[in-house]
Amino acid sequence: MQYRGSYLSYLLMYLFYFLSLALLSGLISVYLLDRGYSASQVSLVVASSYIVSVILQPLVGYLNDHFNLKWVNSVVLIIAAILGIALIFAKHLFSITLLYSLTLGLFNSTKPVIERMATLSKYQYGKIRIWGTIGYAIGSQIGGLIYQYISPESMYFFFSISLGICLLGIIGTRNEHKNSDIHGETTTQHLGLWNKNFIVYLIIVCLFYAITNLNTTYLPAMFQHQGISVDKVSTIILLITISELPIIYYSHRFMNNISNRHMLIIVFILLIIQFGTYCFIPYNIIHVIISIGTKAVSTVIFIMLNMKIVVSIVDSDLQMSALAWVSTFNSFSSIVGQGLGGKILDTYSYTDFYLILFLIAVIGLGISYFYHLPSGHKYHLF
Repeated sequence: MQYRGSYLSYLLMYLFYFLSLALLSGLISVYLLDRGYSASQVSLVVASSYIVSVILQPLVGYLNDHFNLKWVNSVVLIIAAILGIALIFAKHLFSITLLYSLTLGLFNSTKPVIERMATLSKYQYGKIRIWGTIGYAIGSQIGGLIYQYISPESMYFFFSISLGICLLGIIGTRNEHKNSDIHGETTTQHLGLWNKNFIVYLIIVCLFYAITNLNTTYLPAMFQHQGISVDKVSTIILLITISELPIIYYSHRFMNNISNRHMLIIVFILLIIQFGTYCFIPYNIIHVIISIGTKAVSTVIFIMLNMKIVVSIVDSDLQMSALAWVSTFNSFSSIVGQGLGGKILDTYSYTDFYLILFLIAVIGLGISYFYHLPSGHKYHLF
């Protein structure tokens, strides 16, 4: 069997890329707290990684637009793997912050391309991207076992090994330029990168990621606050992760057929249902059911929709830069959101916290409703 362009190469790339992510960042707060650092110091490390991501993502996006995608991102991930090994030997807060921020920043800068490569293969998007979700779920479980039974530092050794296997997958992939297939729609004139549609879209990106990343941070804490045990919270998070599998696998049945605008509206409706449930319905079991049914689903739909929207509103030679800027605004909104979210919860209740997220989701829905986007039907990415 020829390896180049094979299904196996994409399986290895996605499975071990997201497994690596889980090993690197999944237990960072536990790792630092167990080493005696305070919660504020943990926040400093995490915030620093977002700041480095903001700096690196546009730079890597520029390189992707001007050089070979595969080799640019392979070099970036090799550097990240080397830094992951160095992180094992970091003993002081400064060195941990520096190495972790650089490692995660470099890793995050490759995410737009890794996601995009699934749409450029000869295989259906869902049938290869599904391995990313499986990889993250496996990585979360393996990370806990490594942490408990080998050593906390060993997670970063296995992160580098996993990233090496991911690189073997990347080398074997082949770009089929599937996004160039146009069906039944005349080509619209694009206006470069910073056109009106893209600027409005970045506002939507900031709203979406500010509230969803906050929710990801504090949802487990809310469940614990409600009296749900830690092991049950872990099970709930695993079920939430798994819930996106059918959405990814069957993405070709709706992502190619429903317009960009309508998909944005659906995403924000799911967020409104989720946050509205948390702040208006006082029953834990309903919170759990709604979380499993909406949290990961809304996020993975937005990740897929992001690629389709960027292809629809940005010139082809600038799309990697556009995806990098989306990731940059994701990181920027996360920095702002995490700072404000912590202060809100220090002063108010979880009900008030989720009421604010609910209202922001309503604003996002309003912008999406009046946002005039190309339908994106001519791009059969999925």
